[in-house]
Amino acid sequence: MASRQADPEVADPIDYYLEDMEMHGRAERTRDAYERVLRGFAAFLDDRGVDAGSAGHRDCLAWVHSVRDELSPSTVATYATTVNRFYDYMNRVGAFDENPMALVMEEMDESIEKDPERRDVDVATMGEFLGRIRHPLHHAVVLTLLKTGMRVGELCNLDCRDLRLADPGLEGYDLDGRPQLDGRGDAVYVDSAPARGEAYNGEVREESNKRKRSTVIPVDDELRRSLRRWLAIRPDTPSEADPLFVSTATDWGRRLSARAVRHYVRGYAEEMGWYETGAGAGENVTPHYFRHFFTTHLRDRTGDRGIVKYLRGDVASDVIDTYTHNWGDQVRETYLSHVYRFD
Repeated sequence: MASRQADPEVADPIDYYLEDMEMHGRAERTRDAYERVLRGFAAFLDDRGVDAGSAGHRDCLAWVHSVRDELSPSTVATYATTVNRFYDYMNRVGAFDENPMALVMEEMDESIEKDPERRDVDVATMGEFLGRIRHPLHHAVVLTLLKTGMRVGELCNLDCRDLRLADPGLEGYDLDGRPQLDGRGDAVYVDSAPARGEAYNGEVREESNKRKRSTVIPVDDELRRSLRRWLAIRPDTPSEADPLFVSTATDWGRRLSARAVRHYVRGYAEEMGWYETGAGAGENVTPHYFRHFFTTHLRDRTGDRGIVKYLRGDVASDVIDTYTHNWGDQVRETYLSHVYRFD
């Protein structure tokens, strides 16, 4: 796919693009991520005897194929989207005549959570992050988000009755109150019903659960240990709903708020250099990032998009019923066999 020669000021299209991204206010970390992908793409094209301005869709397709052996499917999609945005922008400013990645992207399965600006954190590095968190409440909250993919509001809405732990070894807790958890082993129930401003289980809620259907999520032994550690020191609560996670700060014993979770996650992320004021949501590690992490890594490990969508609460009734009726084999066993570990 021929394109007209770039103007002298666009002698290096990648430099031109990155300079424009800087003027558009993109963070340095984001620009560095773009540059790594684009320079690698340019090196691949150079080996084929073409440059970015003269590459065709077959060159782009060959590049995508070349990185599939080295990268996870989600990372391949991220890289492809980065190159696609580069071509689209250069086409819009008149430096290139066409976008040869457009056809390739049409054929790719652009599944959920594939933003080229999204920070790419592997399991080992996330384990280092988690290892810095010593506070039992903070550790249990972050690990629950990482292991279940639930939203921060859904986590804050959990009551003790929503958790089932076999032989928890703890007194004073009703962890056997949900019939939906009968026969499911260690698991947590995320109800779709709680809504902001409405009473649920005897308490008006500040957050809404946004999932399409209620979901049962397995609890593995790593999360089980963290939850037991938290429950062993959890303060008494004035709420009759008996919230699972309560504050240990100024509002001692009251249901943990999403705002509080975001605040201390931000603090830990800043320590890792994973949070920058003014940066985009895709660059900063926030509670919602953990949902992205869960989706990406569990999907890549299981190869089963349906189960991941079920666990996220994203699927429609007919699909979710399939997993609900065969929960033990299709959900629990698959999850426990493939879920990542940090310890």
